[in-house]
Amino acid sequence: MAVGASQRLHDGVAAVETMTRFALAVLALASGVYTYLGVRSILDGSATAVFFAAMIYSASVSVGIYAFWTYMARFYPHVTTHTGRAAMLGVMALGAAMIIAMSSWLNAAALAGSAALEQHLAQTVEDYTADLDQAHQNALAAQSLLPDIQRASERFAQLAASERQTGALTGTTGSGSVVQLLSQMSAQMKELENGINASREQVTTLFNEGQKRLETMRTLVSAPGAIEPRADQFSSEVVALTGVIASLGQTSIAPSIRRAADDLSLGFIAPVADGGDADLVNRQDQVMETVRASVAAQSKVLSEAADEILARALVAERRFVPLSSAEAVLRYAADFIPAWAGAISIDLLPGVLVFILAAVHGAIRKQEEKLPFAERITAAELLQALDVQRAVTTNGTNFGEMVRQAEAESKAEETNNITNLDPRTRTKDRSHEDR
Repeated sequence: MAVGASQRLHDGVAAVETMTRFALAVLALASGVYTYLGVRSILDGSATAVFFAAMIYSASVSVGIYAFWTYMARFYPHVTTHTGRAAMLGVMALGAAMIIAMSSWLNAAALAGSAALEQHLAQTVEDYTADLDQAHQNALAAQSLLPDIQRASERFAQLAASERQTGALTGTTGSGSVVQLLSQMSAQMKELENGINASREQVTTLFNEGQKRLETMRTLVSAPGAIEPRADQFSSEVVALTGVIASLGQTSIAPSIRRAADDLSLGFIAPVADGGDADLVNRQDQVMETVRASVAAQSKVLSEAADEILARALVAERRFVPLSSAEAVLRYAADFIPAWAGAISIDLLPGVLVFILAAVHGAIRKQEEKLPFAERITAAELLQALDVQRAVTTNGTNFGEMVRQAEAESKAEETNNITNLDPRTRTKDRSHEDR
């Protein structure tokens, strides 16, 4: 049974030898093709130079992979010592790492390069969308002050109208210094309100333009066709969108509000009381002092609100970096694990064949060690032994006689080495020795 199993394993190894070579050649060729496609995506220069450079590199990779795994399949299964096996495994690991470095990542670039570039463009769109939203929010932050400014303007205008018509503040109707001061404060607030409204229109225009740029970029990401022309147009859109975001950052009216708020307090100029008598002048001075305090409080509120807006984080300047397909595959490797697995498997699958051969040869050796010599000898070895015997017989040598002589000599040596314990015999032997 053992002889039959061992022989069948021998026959199996011989039967798959051609298939093993064919498989190694096909896998090496496939790796070379994908390596060629990957190399072409990262080389620059004329079409002819790129073609020949990629062809030479891919051919070298194919030959190297085929030679390496052929050597491993030929020698590794027959190395039986632990030291030798460890050395061969170390060589195999080093060779596998070199194959991955020179071929597998280029295979992955050929398999998933376009998808990785689209992933890069899509990620860029998301980043610029966030930047545009942040710039838009910063630009519109000053709009939150508009209701307060409108209320202050209306309050000053209403007080001026009441003073003019009914003398609600000084007790005297007419357009005196108090009415003049209140109208002045209302006009300043109204001017600030108009500035905020104008800024809102400009911000809306810029934001709509940025949205259109983003929509074009999204269309380029998902459009069919080659990725390179789309990536070039995408870069142009990125440049335009960057300008829009920068413009949004410069249209914030918060600094203007901050300066206007300071002017309200520091630049407050009260008119001279123009009352006809001392009592009216005194009342006018009191009202103008109250207005001064109100303006100072309003100025403080606006200044603090403007400071909060100015303290917001500015949109960091972002720079779009175009990538090649190979660079994109490396950067977004976690998103393309199946492509990486396929690219590496093409190069390292022959290692599985090597281990299969090693296991089969190990089983053959283990089975043959248990067999007697007569069953382990092959027909060719038996024929060679018979030829040697015939040649020796022809020369006149008799193996049987040689064996009998050798046995007789061995027995004689054993007899001479035995000491006789009989005293009489020992005396004769001694007298004989004395003679």
